[in-house]
Amino acid sequence: MKAQETQKRANIVLISGVLFNLSIGVLYVWSVLKIRMTTPIEEDGWGWTSSQAGLPYTIAILCFALGVLLGGRIQDKTGPRWVVTTGGFMVGLGLVLSGLIGDNPVGVAVFFGVVTGLGIGLGYGCVTPSALKWFHPSRKGFVSGCVVGGFGLGAVYLAPLASALLQQLSTQNTKLFMGIAVIVFSTIAAQFIKNPPEGYIPPEPMKKANDAALVKQQTAASKKLLPVDYTWKEMMKTKRFIMMFTLFLFSASVGLMVLGNITKIATNQAGITDAAILAGLVSLMAIMNFAGRIIGGIISDKIGRSNTLFVVLLLQLINIAAFSFYNTLPTITAGIIGIGLCFGAILSIFPALTADEFGLKNYGINYGIIYLAWGMSGVVAPVIADYFYDISKSFSTAYIICAVMMVVMIALNYLLKREIFKVSAAGV
Repeated sequence: MKAQETQKRANIVLISGVLFNLSIGVLYVWSVLKIRMTTPIEEDGWGWTSSQAGLPYTIAILCFALGVLLGGRIQDKTGPRWVVTTGGFMVGLGLVLSGLIGDNPVGVAVFFGVVTGLGIGLGYGCVTPSALKWFHPSRKGFVSGCVVGGFGLGAVYLAPLASALLQQLSTQNTKLFMGIAVIVFSTIAAQFIKNPPEGYIPPEPMKKANDAALVKQQTAASKKLLPVDYTWKEMMKTKRFIMMFTLFLFSASVGLMVLGNITKIATNQAGITDAAILAGLVSLMAIMNFAGRIIGGIISDKIGRSNTLFVVLLLQLINIAAFSFYNTLPTITAGIIGIGLCFGAILSIFPALTADEFGLKNYGINYGIIYLAWGMSGVVAPVIADYFYDISKSFSTAYIICAVMMVVMIALNYLLKREIFKVSAAGV
């Protein structure tokens, strides 16, 4: 395969992966739908409690993570295309069925939480491994940041779309419309996602052909970038896995907590009720989420995953500790920008870190197992937030708990960095 043709195919897979994730990012509009669900019945809402409206979101996150594991395992054996196609169809189908079921809490939890959640995971769990296999190891952070960034960026158009539809349609019909659209667009994008041929070796980034010293240096660096390929059983026996899983679990939970409650936080703390502004804040979170994934991936390629994660966790700590004091639109906006950037960076660091430490041969199932931590993170801070909000009508206690978690995660990240250095020095 010629270098030019190889690069073209790699770029097509990368772009298709971004577009596919862009089409299935419906999880990020739940905050918009939640407002209608928790509005009193006499005000044309569903009259649900915050906990009731948060349950489908929490279940979707758990099933999302399970779907990533299943999708990763299957695509390691059969390839990604039909798995990605099935995932996109399930995302749309779950939205359609949750619209048809109406304001039934159990039905919405099953169709949106289980069907849509699993579908998101099946698709999402295949596009990143496929894209990574087409590119040189030195670009893992950038590639993973782009692909997962597409998912977060979906809320940029989905949140305003959902808000506009809710102004004209019922909640049920809004879900129906969005579900059909997801099926159409995700199916088209999925057809271009595939693994490279057997034995394919990704070309190195462009370099000066006449610079012998540079060639030698990059060749040596490339060898260091190729880790041992662990099976999932071997991976789970390592200290690095346990530390990475725990870090992912608690560091991501802060972003998910704010993400699932953006509109309620803005309304409760800053008195913002304008639907367009609230949808705009959700879109802003998505843009920052996307930017964080790209920036985080690029920086982690330069200074290392653990160093980048330290900076992200420190910024997350400072921001969430101050969040209860954000009581105006400018301060809420600043807080959301910080949360979005950090959350996005975390979601680009861990895919690349998994490939760094455990290889690409079994990446699908390995990252699927680590991604279960993200699913569990949807239970930690979001459920805590809903619980305390129903009691006190405030998120202040949740912010304090999240700040304490970040302090512990900073310490754990230091221990992970030491463990990685130890393993690297031993040549394991």
